[in-house]
Amino acid sequence: MEIKGSVALVTGANRGIGRAFARSLISHGAAKVYAGVRDPAGVTDADLVPLRLDVTDHEDVAAAAAVANDVSIVINNAGVGGGSTRLLEGTFDGARQAMEVNYFGTWAVARAFAPVLARNGGGALVNMLSLASWVGQPQFPGYAASKAAQWSLTSSLRQALHPQGTLVVGVHAGFVDTELSAWTNASKVSPATVAELTMDALTGDRFEVLADEETRRIKATLSQPVSAPSGT
Repeated sequence: MEIKGSVALVTGANRGIGRAFARSLISHGAAKVYAGVRDPAGVTDADLVPLRLDVTDHEDVAAAAAVANDVSIVINNAGVGGGSTRLLEGTFDGARQAMEVNYFGTWAVARAFAPVLARNGGGALVNMLSLASWVGQPQFPGYAASKAAQWSLTSSLRQALHPQGTLVVGVHAGFVDTELSAWTNASKVSPATVAELTMDALTGDRFEVLADEETRRIKATLSQPVSAPSGT
């Protein structure tokens, strides 16, 4: 699809990967980019259009779809880590929040904007997923489960929206250099790299982005038999 001259919405666009998506859309010639955020005052880029949008608030989502009724690209980026939930102890509060934001929030935005995209020629829906979509993570099981669910949702949306001409893109990455991964010294890909690879996928009408070498390696192993972790 063509990015130049398009109108786009990015959720969670005030920082990290979301801001990188918004900046990349502008640099590729998008005519207007809505920055969907819980607090519009947090959008400091003058060339973005702040839009109040808490993806867990159904009234916010419906209002955003009514205002941003000219979009042809929707990027579901808003997400949380849910790291307060441990695998074998404690409450499930963090995991529930991760599922509400990452899975149900993505679903709500996709559901609300699917008719908008259809009216505007089909366009594209992009979901920011993760390497954790495919690999259980004992350190952050709630986040991993929400991303696995979001990957399944992305596949369902791809099938359902294909007849209306909507390109559905899943973006997978390992650790990205944002606040969400500040706790680890592991190798990280930059938000700008993730955003640029996503723009390439949009212009090339490709369904999937594998943003780093570890993600590509894990994707290639999905057909292998299940085995115990090494060292056990």
